[in-house]
Amino acid sequence: MTDTRPPAPHIADSHDLIRVRGARENNLKDVSVEIPKRRLTVFTGVSGSGKSSLVFGTIAAESQRMINETYSAFLQGFMPALARPEVDLLDGLTTAIIVDQERMGANVRSTVGTVTDANAMLRILFSRLGQPHIGSPQAYSFNVASISGAGAVTVERGGRTTKERRSFTITGGMCPRCEGMGRVNDFDLSALYDDRKSLNEGAITIPGYSMEGWYGRIFRGCGYFDPDKPIRKFTKRELDDLLHKEPTKIKVEGINLTYAGLIPTIQKSFLSKDREAMQPHIRAFVDRAVVFTTCPECDGTRLSEAARSSKIKGSNIADCCAMQISDLADWVRALKEPSVAPLLAALGETLDSFVEIGLGYLSLDRPSGTLSGGEAQRTKMIRHLSSSLTDVTYVFDEPTIGLHPHDIQRMNNLLLRLRDKGNTVLVVEHKPEMITIADHVVDLGPGAGTAGGSICFEGTVDGLRTSGTLTGRHLDDRATLKEKVRVPSGVLEVRGAGTHNLRDVDVDIPLGVLVVVTGVAGSGKSSLIHGSVSGRDGVISIDQGAIRGSRRSNPATYTGLLDPIRKAFAKANGVKPALFSANSEGACPTCNGAGVIYTDLAMMAGVATVCEQCEGKRFQAEVLEYTFGGRDISEVLAMPVTEAEEFFGAGEARIPAAHAILTRLADVGLGYVTLGQPLTTLSGGERQRLRLATHLTDKGGIYVLDEPTTGLHLADVEQLLGLLDRLVDSGRSVIVIEHHQAVMAHADWIIDLGPGAGHDGGRIVFEGTPADLVATPTTLTARHLAEYTRS
Repeated sequence: MTDTRPPAPHIADSHDLIRVRGARENNLKDVSVEIPKRRLTVFTGVSGSGKSSLVFGTIAAESQRMINETYSAFLQGFMPALARPEVDLLDGLTTAIIVDQERMGANVRSTVGTVTDANAMLRILFSRLGQPHIGSPQAYSFNVASISGAGAVTVERGGRTTKERRSFTITGGMCPRCEGMGRVNDFDLSALYDDRKSLNEGAITIPGYSMEGWYGRIFRGCGYFDPDKPIRKFTKRELDDLLHKEPTKIKVEGINLTYAGLIPTIQKSFLSKDREAMQPHIRAFVDRAVVFTTCPECDGTRLSEAARSSKIKGSNIADCCAMQISDLADWVRALKEPSVAPLLAALGETLDSFVEIGLGYLSLDRPSGTLSGGEAQRTKMIRHLSSSLTDVTYVFDEPTIGLHPHDIQRMNNLLLRLRDKGNTVLVVEHKPEMITIADHVVDLGPGAGTAGGSICFEGTVDGLRTSGTLTGRHLDDRATLKEKVRVPSGVLEVRGAGTHNLRDVDVDIPLGVLVVVTGVAGSGKSSLIHGSVSGRDGVISIDQGAIRGSRRSNPATYTGLLDPIRKAFAKANGVKPALFSANSEGACPTCNGAGVIYTDLAMMAGVATVCEQCEGKRFQAEVLEYTFGGRDISEVLAMPVTEAEEFFGAGEARIPAAHAILTRLADVGLGYVTLGQPLTTLSGGERQRLRLATHLTDKGGIYVLDEPTTGLHLADVEQLLGLLDRLVDSGRSVIVIEHHQAVMAHADWIIDLGPGAGHDGGRIVFEGTPADLVATPTTLTARHLAEYTRS
């Protein structure tokens, strides 16, 4: 008799879920969830609800930690040590590849070509086919200098020691004048000193260079010039020693010191630092004294003359890197050289991936630090698009950042392709266009911070719509066009803008109203605003740049809120303000004010244990005895912004200066964040809104915001629009670079760039009110806005 029963499923096929039990990372409250494998799962919820803690801090972090543990202890010593997440059980994990929205490092030597390995393949191509032949691939690298040397080396052979002469030569492609930077810095000497005065009369105008301290002792005792002689009377030798002398050991009054010229000292102490990390007065001095110009020798290409002389079909490697990537892909395809066929195929595939992902408008010589968060994330995706790996977990953090509605469909197709190859795709997202393509949705909340951290809904998109959760209620929200727009009070003229792909753009930007600048990714929005508006007097620009801060930094220290609070505590208790700083005299001596004690375990993840002395409060016990309004300083730092706003707004604890800062933090939607929460734990959207809050009182009439809806839940966009309205109604002009249709519909004036990206963009395709834009839907933006406001 034939058995017609279907075969029992193989046990290996039963592992079709990622199971999470009891996740407690950050604000998660014993979260348990089952996520289907080989499906697209979208995680939603308000900003701060725990999405990133679950996806990145728990699932992806444990996957990476377990993969690292498969390597030997020796190799693990060179890898970042990852702590095990706070979770009871994680089952069914696969290899996780994280594609986050972190900006790429702003290293001056890093370009789009170097971070994607496209440059490396181009260098090999030129070293094989370039005429004249100048050397190995490093001869075409702007990061390798040409050096040569010779000398005697001691060699032991067969028990005998002999000396041999050796010489070596390395041919690099670095321009010797600018050292591969593409630009040189010149100093405005009038900003360094007043040549009518002598050094003793205070001629040096560099911050910190006073004649009363060590510098005075060095200048007087070095013997290279007379400190009583006006600088304009210095001989050529004396002036060269003052400005350019390399570090030299000197002895002054029996003390060994080092003398160096002003310019080498400035380069070492000021110019080696990131501009954003400088103190305001130092930054102002650098902006005044240092002028950056394109290198006259390499014309900004960073490459030596030899590297530029070697060509393939009339183009050198600098020409190729300057091409728009879509054009470079065509150039590579036109090369029919069997000897390098595998290399051409790999390079062509990489360049085609740029085009496919919507970045064909970039060029390989674009500095990686100038990419937006969305561009950086898509650049990281490139190496995964053509991968033949399957059963991998891809984790994306808001992949629609920086994308026009027209481009979101392309991103959706890419994510679905990754899924259809048999991969698990996990996406943290707010945009309804992406939520609607999900196979499975996990909605966290119900609120943010301590009010979040729970699963509100699991299931299909249709189920989410009828679930009654905050996300479900707002999923089908549609904006309506303004019935009445504001009348401009004037215009800001931009004439002949030509940054990047802009084509000699002339535009009048209305003042005193809410202006939205839009267009597809790469159309020239940021080039227009940041290139022609942001640097002007009275313009306050708030971009997506990361906030720099250690785990000791928090919203209270970053916004300056802690200063009036410390002073109030000190005045009320008759002690010094420094006692109320966990980074100063009031710090717990056991943990040095960190609240936790870190134990380094070499290649294993370090352990952070709560300090037993202060119980995580970070302050000495005697400091906590001092109170203000019935609370000690640690209790104040544990307050959410909304509670602190109420506390410092009235009664005996009233501090007007602190209350004003807290009101601004609440205005930008950060009411749930605690004052002492480390900056390192804030999400990207939270960090941008924190920066916005700190600039709300800056003395400037024009605000420029770069995609302020980044990281904002559908329900929070309304609050942002209210804030923008309040700014405009207070007499400010607000210019917003934005793709969100709700912001476009709320604008008084829209400037649309396009029609496409790269050399297909760079033109103004529409100027007018949102109603006029929708009335004649001829541009991509118009069609999407018309569809959004109709549905």
